[in-house]
Amino acid sequence: MSAIPAETGHHHTLVIQPTKGWAALGLRDLWEYRELLYYLSWRELQGSYRQTALGFSWVFLRPIISMVLLTFVFGRIIEVPTGDIPYPLFVLSALIPWNFFTNAVTRSSRSLVDNMRVISKVYFPRMIIPISGTISGLVDYGASLIVFLFVFLLYRMPLRIEMLALPIFSVVAFAFALSVGLWLATLSVKYRDVAFAVTFLLQAMMYLSPVIYPVEMVPQQLQFIYQLNPMTGVIQGIRWCMFDNVAPPGVTFVLSTLVVVLCLVSGAFVFRRTERTVVDIL
Repeated sequence: MSAIPAETGHHHTLVIQPTKGWAALGLRDLWEYRELLYYLSWRELQGSYRQTALGFSWVFLRPIISMVLLTFVFGRIIEVPTGDIPYPLFVLSALIPWNFFTNAVTRSSRSLVDNMRVISKVYFPRMIIPISGTISGLVDYGASLIVFLFVFLLYRMPLRIEMLALPIFSVVAFAFALSVGLWLATLSVKYRDVAFAVTFLLQAMMYLSPVIYPVEMVPQQLQFIYQLNPMTGVIQGIRWCMFDNVAPPGVTFVLSTLVVVLCLVSGAFVFRRTERTVVDIL
């Protein structure tokens, strides 16, 4: 919505009308409420580890435990082929973006329902809530990178100039997590079943992404569709940054990035349209 002052005689009338085009996203409002965005992101992060004995230590322990378990099952027992890449590094390079994606989607998808008391009492751009849920996952993401760097050096792997491209794939992962979170947050307002469906959706996506196995194991006739999954491009891109003998991102990564942009823009527009009635529905 936008407010336009109109002068009528000696009186000033405030005309409120719906915004159109890109202005409907309310990006300027998000910038004006940036301090609230920072506060909600920090509160979301604190809430995840509140009343835990180890506190923020779980930020580092979670990727380590996941790496050890997956290495034991798929690296030792099943012996998934990973070429010259040690399996702990292979799986950890995928867990970095994947854990960020799952945490961000889970937090942002339930953000409106969890904050309905605040929403019903105070006005602010509602989009701040799912965005804060996504941003809070960046701390876990940074901690996972530190763990990965430690294991990377432990295996005496060489540093590569391609590592400078890591932020590109991080941005794509962030945008995809936010787009999915916006759509799910919008749906969860009307359908509380979404909270239960998210768990199964993320589990299915994990098996449809090269987290525990290499892309080469996917049948050739399914490769194009498989690589349209944005998380496939992100994971493969990060592995290309870190290791030799991994093919660089190709046309399918560009196409999957365009899918992310489309989902993000459409999700933002749908969210903004829904937030006008969110208080009544909640």
